[in-house]
Amino acid sequence: MTKRPYTGSCQCGAIAFQVEADLDQTVTCNCSRCQRLGSVLTMVPASDFKLTADGRTTEYRFNKHAISHRFCPTCGIEAYALGEKDGEAVVAVNVNCLDGVDPRALDSYHYDGAAV
Repeated sequence: MTKRPYTGSCQCGAIAFQVEADLDQTVTCNCSRCQRLGSVLTMVPASDFKLTADGRTTEYRFNKHAISHRFCPTCGIEAYALGEKDGEAVVAVNVNCLDGVDPRALDSYHYDGAAV
């Protein structure tokens, strides 16, 4: 596991962040949301994620309402989502929003979210 620092943002820059992430652990998903968005995600502990431009976000929850999908109301990009794993706060970072990263070149694990 190799964590590195990255910066990222939504398209308009109202939401920006720094994150320590291991991009050898990315995930794609075919749930009703991720499939439509083409999301490539990396999950990090909340302590490894810091907002540097904390613009207004809109929340969307679906299915079991366990994940707080946060997206920019100006440009519509979901840069991150908030959740919990094993009782710990986690952030699902949209790798498509990371500066200088080609998410399609990563060897992502595919999660069958449609079956959940």
